[in-house]
Amino acid sequence: MAKQCAICGKGSMLVWRRVRLRATKYNPTIKRRQYPNLQWTRLLNGKRVLACAKCIKATAKKRK
Repeated sequence: MAKQCAICGKGSMLVWRRVRLRATKYNPTIKRRQYPNLQWTRLLNGKRVLACAKCIKATAKKRK
């Protein structure tokens, strides 16, 4: 199962965290992977897919 939105294709991204050493010095050493907020949701045709929270909100607005 891919960690990717089935609607928009949003996937993981690599982020850098800056570690503060002294007053104005930073050491950008920690990098980690951030994943999107994926939730199981049901589309209009009845199919269950993993979609990000942003797409779920957008589809809820379209249904009204």
